[in-house]
Amino acid sequence: MKMLIFGGGESGTGAALLGRKLGYDVFVTDSGKLKESYKSVLTRSGVRWEEGGHTGAFTEGAEFVVKSPGIPSTAAAVSDFRRKGIEVISEIEFAARHTKGKMIAITGTNGKTTTTLLTHHIFAKAGVDVAVAGNVGKSFAGLLAEGDHEYWVLEVSSFQLDDIVDFKPEISILLNITPDHLDRYGNSIDAYADAKFRVTENQGPGQHFIYCADDPLTAEGLKRHKINAEMHPVSLRGEVENGAYTAQDNIIINLHNKSFTMSIHDLALQGKHNAYNSMAASVAARIFEIRKEIVRESLSDFQNIEHRLEFVAEIHGIKFINDSKATNVNSTWYALESLDGPVVWIVGGVDKGNDYTILEPLVREKVKAVICLGKDNKKLLDFFGPIVENIAEAGSAAEAVGLAYHSGEKGDSVILSPACASFDLFENYEERGHLFKTAVRAL
Repeated sequence: MKMLIFGGGESGTGAALLGRKLGYDVFVTDSGKLKESYKSVLTRSGVRWEEGGHTGAFTEGAEFVVKSPGIPSTAAAVSDFRRKGIEVISEIEFAARHTKGKMIAITGTNGKTTTTLLTHHIFAKAGVDVAVAGNVGKSFAGLLAEGDHEYWVLEVSSFQLDDIVDFKPEISILLNITPDHLDRYGNSIDAYADAKFRVTENQGPGQHFIYCADDPLTAEGLKRHKINAEMHPVSLRGEVENGAYTAQDNIIINLHNKSFTMSIHDLALQGKHNAYNSMAASVAARIFEIRKEIVRESLSDFQNIEHRLEFVAEIHGIKFINDSKATNVNSTWYALESLDGPVVWIVGGVDKGNDYTILEPLVREKVKAVICLGKDNKKLLDFFGPIVENIAEAGSAAEAVGLAYHSGEKGDSVILSPACASFDLFENYEERGHLFKTAVRAL
């Protein structure tokens, strides 16, 4: 049986490895250039591949297609497959069809990676057989090719959910919905929200949907979508049933009249957004009856991920924070909201149609200087120039750090929180974050 993989990145390569393990005749085609590491893995595994364009004969005999998430469902080749009656699915759909493990799928515009890793941390601390995969680290299919696990904690993006068919996790978590990637969804926030809601569309009784009761776009989406799973709201604004909420500086997890309480001051992850992340992870753990003591301990000793509000160093009383993973305006809002004292803010990159209006009150209140790190900073200069007197441009991470250092003084925080993609000056947000940290340590 021939399996065609459209796109040879992390998810495509992972799907190829799983396909080979299952005995499929696998062919990978990519219009771009494959990474050398992926070429090597594919060749070693006996997978045929092509790069730099499609030969046209690659669809011959294909029973189904696994499409990489970066390729829009509207792409001409994808439409051609479907017109020919060839099923097109995502890599997470393919992997889900071949696991016997229980899946916890986590989506949302912001906080996915943190919540995914925190949930995995709780389960691992409980001593269960658990793996983390999806949009963080290795692909679901690639890890599954190495062996199945009792539990899978999966970070899933809207792009990955676009091409599911039967994907049905035991627990789905929708953290929040804010405008992002709208170019992929016809500039429609409803279409983008609907893509996020696909995480729960196949769930039924006996399965669980955890969501933020305080999120306006999630509330709107709930009016359009019938949820068949058991619902578990989390809230910072008031008491909820069968979920989690805060009261008098405590988090209260209350499921089926069994509750436990923890002080928000004991959480390893501080800030309002992280309180939501911690509550969602806790509810997921308690659904699977992870002991309260384990949950409590895990929430207090978790180490946050690299490039997300990552403390780098304190130099002459100035704190330097790497938040390179903040590639949209809402992530940056959370970052600025979490900081105390004057801020020197490094921002910029590839603007994805950003609306900076929601940042204006925080910038007026906290930001003393703005450093624009990008090839085209006109939109940032036009918007923030009238708001912040000290605004400058930088063409490299080292230059940005130097300017920020000279703009700061004891008690200030310098934060790289770009609100933009990295592809103008850097290969990805990781490279941007690493170069920022290198420059800070060289001061």
